[in-house]
Amino acid sequence: MPAKKGTKEQMPDWSQYRGILVFVEQRNRVPKSVSWQLLGIGKKMATKLKAPLIALVIGDQVGEIAQEAIYYGADRVYLCEGPELKDYRTYPYSRITLNLIRECKPEICLFGATATGRDLAGAIATHLPTGLTADTTQLDVEPPPSRLLLASRPAFSEKMMATILCKKYRPQMATARAGVFEALPRDPSRTGEIIRIKNEIRESEIATKIIEFIEEKGKVHLEEADVIVAGGRGLGGPEGFKLLKELAQELGGEIGATRPCVDVGWISHDYQIGQTGATVRPKLFIAAGISGAVQHTVGMQNSEVIVAINKDPDAPIFQIAHYGIVGDLFQIIPALIREAKKRKAAKQHGASLFRS
Repeated sequence: MPAKKGTKEQMPDWSQYRGILVFVEQRNRVPKSVSWQLLGIGKKMATKLKAPLIALVIGDQVGEIAQEAIYYGADRVYLCEGPELKDYRTYPYSRITLNLIRECKPEICLFGATATGRDLAGAIATHLPTGLTADTTQLDVEPPPSRLLLASRPAFSEKMMATILCKKYRPQMATARAGVFEALPRDPSRTGEIIRIKNEIRESEIATKIIEFIEEKGKVHLEEADVIVAGGRGLGGPEGFKLLKELAQELGGEIGATRPCVDVGWISHDYQIGQTGATVRPKLFIAAGISGAVQHTVGMQNSEVIVAINKDPDAPIFQIAHYGIVGDLFQIIPALIREAKKRKAAKQHGASLFRS
């Protein structure tokens, strides 16, 4: 009922809503790394709010994942298991999650911005009096008393960051990109509470059936790569990526690209890193012929080690690189390939001597 003219609108009482809930996504009993990353940022925000960090695990025989969630920072884990829940389907997963939200009343709910996470978060948001910020790349909270979630994402054709607030309703919901946030170190000494939720979903209630799961072959998963060798316009054309691919293969990694390379058709969008592509956090990121435009660097700046190769000593990429090489990438990359092959051969030779 709207407030009378001249009177102040009464804000709902959300004081019962406390804690941060993270949906732990898994497939074939293998958890997605974005779930541990969300527990990492969730722990920081929960500490600010002096609130519990809660995880939800749904699946069949996934008790070990619930325990892992505690090792990665969760204080309390809700676990729902059953053969009907082995594979993700919208109806059973959304019904279980929705019932839990209504019962335990978290003030913030976080999901990975994956196909599953986006589908589940969207399905839940339609049944709750709240909003959903999609595909966020920055998350923070205002301390009490406001306790607002600051969910930021690229906006206006990726030219600026918009921070979206949900002031009047709870829970505050967001999906977040994989590779943006850092997971806490796995700590097997951590303890927490695992609460089992009874599975009341029956197969006959679910309209959709999964006949077969066909995994896409050759799919690029940049978010999960430990090593990425990325190229920019300095490559001069699509042939340059063959050189980068050779180095990436020697290092056991993947290749990546900037948006201009994708726009001119040198490489497919699957390899694009940046605001309109993937956000990555590899152990090693080699940037070859990349100037360092902010649209690209926001997608890779959290890499553990960044090595930049560029002819221009004033290229912005050197400002975020841990190691910089000023020179011609067409001389430097082949030298790196030769060194990688030499070290690999030496390692294999040493292993064969040990076996003999």
